[in-house]
Amino acid sequence: MEKTLVILKPSAIQRGLIGEVISRFERKGLRLAGTKMMQLDDKILNVHYAHLKDKPFFNHVKESMKSSPVIVQCWAGVDATKVVRMLIGKTNGRDAAPGTIRGDFAISTQENIVHASDSTESAAAELKRFFNDEELFDYTLSTNANLYSKDEI
Repeated sequence: MEKTLVILKPSAIQRGLIGEVISRFERKGLRLAGTKMMQLDDKILNVHYAHLKDKPFFNHVKESMKSSPVIVQCWAGVDATKVVRMLIGKTNGRDAAPGTIRGDFAISTQENIVHASDSTESAAAELKRFFNDEELFDYTLSTNANLYSKDEI
């Protein structure tokens, strides 16, 4: 099963949306493989958002992500990265479709509830950045037979 990273941002924590966001992934049929709350700092954010370092909003992104603890999670499933991206919607909450997490709960580009890996390659790197191997769990959901056909898993 493919694994991908999701970060419940300070906007999700502060607005009390933790359970709502997690339940969307669970109801879809994804399997939670790891979760923890942590306070992000400049060291990890400089690496995580290195692709934005030359953007004028880089420091704003870092300050936003440090404004409260976050919840980092690993979700697993067939095509997990693609499925999570579809569930969360477009980056700008104003443009995200209703029914997506951002479409239902965000009206901002930065304060958009969640971060999610954008490819399987970035998911692998991001998971290593936030989790040790012993913090991720492989197990089978008892509902797998109702989630996937035998040739999908």
